[in-house]
Amino acid sequence: MDKGRKITGEARGELAADLRKAYESGASIRTLAERTGRSYGFIHRLLAEAGTILRGRGGDTRSRLVV
Repeated sequence: MDKGRKITGEARGELAADLRKAYESGASIRTLAERTGRSYGFIHRLLAEAGTILRGRGGDTRSRLVV
């Protein structure tokens, strides 16, 4: 895939489906962006177009008990 080249039609749909499978298997958006040579925003947009339910941002969301 050429960096910066516009992807449309069937190729865009196929890429979106492939990215969705990888994302739902645990890959991060940043990892997918690095693999494809595309931006974070592009990958995020394609995942949304494909109907992907995006994960939360991660990190420790539990409060720590202060003793």
